[in-house]
Amino acid sequence: MAGIWRWKTAQYAERKWWQRYLKNKEVTPYLTWKKEYWLTLLSRCHHYFILKTEHRVLDAGCGPAGIFITLPDNEVTAFDPLINEYEHDLPHFKKSMYPHVTFIKAGLEEFHADKTFDVIFCMNAINHVHDIEQSTDRLVSFASPGAYIVITIDAHTHSIFKKIFRLLPGDILHPQQFDLNEYQRMFTSRGCDIEGTELLKHSFLFDHYMLIVRKRQ
Repeated sequence: MAGIWRWKTAQYAERKWWQRYLKNKEVTPYLTWKKEYWLTLLSRCHHYFILKTEHRVLDAGCGPAGIFITLPDNEVTAFDPLINEYEHDLPHFKKSMYPHVTFIKAGLEEFHADKTFDVIFCMNAINHVHDIEQSTDRLVSFASPGAYIVITIDAHTHSIFKKIFRLLPGDILHPQQFDLNEYQRMFTSRGCDIEGTELLKHSFLFDHYMLIVRKRQ
């Protein structure tokens, strides 16, 4: 569990990061680029499963331009602890732009659903949470038996830097610091199988992966 002060600092920094990042980006070109980005990732998911229009979809930690923007034919629930702040801060995100989505202001630790989901996306979000054990428990609990959970993560490539970043806020946006094996074990220890591990980007400190996880029947 990350300290609450670290999580609150990370949330503040996340909001400011989006304001700076989108400040000089025109709305339509940015959203067009972002949709293409998500469609590229979805095409890589097709090696493991095909997303169907009848699937109930959850976008966990969706941010202001999550994968929900590419799924107009699905019943989508999307939540984020900063979702209202994004709508206030950013012309790039208005809930009314996505009538197919039910938006909820909540973190993974607080979100509740009265149904389970066939496909869950948690893209660049799991390392933003306060309590990763509780968050992973809840993420798996939202999945129907046999459902797919797609997670993108920044995984440490060197154990020494992982230890340093856990002690010091060297990566202020991300309270949680883990390597690939640790992320995989979070799900295999909770009744899931790792169907695929896709390397999206390599760098010195972190490798960016997409994990295709399936909840056992």
